[in-house]
Amino acid sequence: MTSHGDAGKERKRGKARHRQPPASEETSAGGVVFRRAGNETLFLVIRDSYENWGFPKGHLQRGEPPERAALREVSEETGLVALELRGTIAVIDWHFRFRGRLIHKICHFFLMETTETTTRPQRAEGITACRWAPYDEARRLISYENARDVLASANALLGGLQASAPELSRPAAG
Repeated sequence: MTSHGDAGKERKRGKARHRQPPASEETSAGGVVFRRAGNETLFLVIRDSYENWGFPKGHLQRGEPPERAALREVSEETGLVALELRGTIAVIDWHFRFRGRLIHKICHFFLMETTETTTRPQRAEGITACRWAPYDEARRLISYENARDVLASANALLGGLQASAPELSRPAAG
């Protein structure tokens, strides 16, 4: 005969064996867009319907490479059409819950350049604002740490691209 205490332990053990379904995996792609304004480099950040600042990104379509998805999503969400891919920044991932489901999100980020200054936030997708900002301001605005890391990587990559430009590559003085 089992006591009440043993039955309680049995129930707890039974609950411990019940596992949550694995996270659904979602893959998206986006971009850190920059433009030159004189001697200054400005980065584009967007604000979503939750008032969070970040970067334009979205889901890959079936068979679509991440680079193409990133260009498409950035163009759709910002209205920018003259976008030049300048390099791969990073692939980041995170977990979150949406409508009770655990989601594992994987996002490919690319560095993009434009000469356009006018943006059109895609309000139908919840984009409430687009804003050009210098690096330090963009870093302060961005809501998520992993997006701030992406910005820092983009800025470092941009510095590397500038350093490798022919007019900046000079032989060391001997």
